[in-house]
Amino acid sequence: MSKPKLVDSILTSKAVDRLTIAVEESARAANIQNPRFVEPAQGTLNRAKAKRHHIVFGRRGSGKTSLLAKAAADLTVERRPIAFVNLETFKGHSYPDVLLSVLIESLGGFEYWFATAATAPASKASFWRKLFGTKPSRGPLDARGVEKLLTRIRAQREELRSQLHATDHAEIQRTIEQASRQDATMGAKGGATTPVAAAEVSASESSTVEKRQQSTEHAKRSKIDFLHRHLIDYQDLFREIAQVSDGDAFLFLDDLYHIRRADQADVIDYFHRIAKNTRLWLKIGTIRHRTEWYRHSDPPTGVKLGDDADDIDLDLTLEKYRLTKNFLMSVLRHIGDTVQFSDLSELLAPTAVDRLVLASGGVARDFLSLFRRSIFIARERGGGARGPKVVAQDINQAAGEHDESKRDELKRDTLEEREQVEQAFDRVRSFCLETANANCLLLEKDRTDAGARLIEELVDLRLLHLARSRVTVSGRKGKIYVAYMLDLGQYAGERKRRGLELIEFWHPDGTDKLRRASLVYDPWQPGR
Repeated sequence: MSKPKLVDSILTSKAVDRLTIAVEESARAANIQNPRFVEPAQGTLNRAKAKRHHIVFGRRGSGKTSLLAKAAADLTVERRPIAFVNLETFKGHSYPDVLLSVLIESLGGFEYWFATAATAPASKASFWRKLFGTKPSRGPLDARGVEKLLTRIRAQREELRSQLHATDHAEIQRTIEQASRQDATMGAKGGATTPVAAAEVSASESSTVEKRQQSTEHAKRSKIDFLHRHLIDYQDLFREIAQVSDGDAFLFLDDLYHIRRADQADVIDYFHRIAKNTRLWLKIGTIRHRTEWYRHSDPPTGVKLGDDADDIDLDLTLEKYRLTKNFLMSVLRHIGDTVQFSDLSELLAPTAVDRLVLASGGVARDFLSLFRRSIFIARERGGGARGPKVVAQDINQAAGEHDESKRDELKRDTLEEREQVEQAFDRVRSFCLETANANCLLLEKDRTDAGARLIEELVDLRLLHLARSRVTVSGRKGKIYVAYMLDLGQYAGERKRRGLELIEFWHPDGTDKLRRASLVYDPWQPGR
């Protein structure tokens, strides 16, 4: 029996066309209007809506924005005030202007919420069902209180804008005029001596002498001093927000890592101080090893995890391979259900699923992008010996093409330290492909030097992937190592030509193959 022609296969069907479009739409971050989010662990979404400060960690594409957007949408349906700020807008801004800008945008977010969701009646289907898919669970807020609050928010924003556009440290000269008054009484005319006559004269002839004095005051404008002086004003504003809404408010600050690392703790610290005892809760999305959320100083700056805030970690790694695979496939099935495409086995060969998981490193957006790209590759090859489904070789090619996107993100995300990160990756890649001749490397656990931190950044940039968090090596007693896998896109197309060993650490017997001294990598070894 001859193999089915590609024109007759599932790959070229209208159903797959609809699926690829749905995947493409889902692969990008959502806003708070009808966001899609699949929980990697039960309770994740409820935690993001809890009355507690949270920092949400995850690599690019792990679902941080989708989680925050879903939480913001759910809270809006409950008529809880929210503001959602994308911090990428302020990339490269200097302090304190970056703080002023974020504060202006945050108040603008609350202004928009109160002007729309706060008072929109539940019967306004064009607003609620179209944007959020359901009716609000509470009635509209008091219109008078909302209008009064909006007036105050707008005034605060205008004052902040004036500060933002002013020149910091500029000389300011201010003239102060003071007036003093002194009463003067004329003597009685004609030598009047009686009390009545004296009173009459005094009443008619009394006068007021006014004296004016001017003084000049010199000072330098300080935006930081302005922010410190007005902190109590912003606290009062959020107390009023809580009073008008009869509940708590939530501020979502997404992609903090785009702000300069030196300023991140200061920005967090200021909002944390505003939120103190005001029923405002912070939800901050960022990449772990590209963020400084706490700085040891006098006084300490930022928030301390476990004390001031908790973390929500969205990173699923290849170490928990089965859990990660199940989650990624559930995301794909969820998208498939929206376009009535339920049987993915018709489209993906069994080996393709595992290769997709491996190539994605456990990152949902990469998984979806590679899936869509591999369909186009399979269509282009026209069936042939590989058959009418997406197979592992198609994933390999897609991974190689996807590498360009990751390199572009590296350049965008590593402004000041780009050269260091690129050099670190070149050394790692050379070690795996030329020295160890394997897809994995080992790094001594608990290292805190600059070389180890660069390895962590490469993991956050999805150029390395965590394979095992604890590995012992033969002949190196007492030492523990962490195993990382080089991104598949670096060798998928050349593995056979290079004779590269693919260590299948996700299999039960794969860990033993990691216990080789030849895989141990030292970032500071000469020549690296």
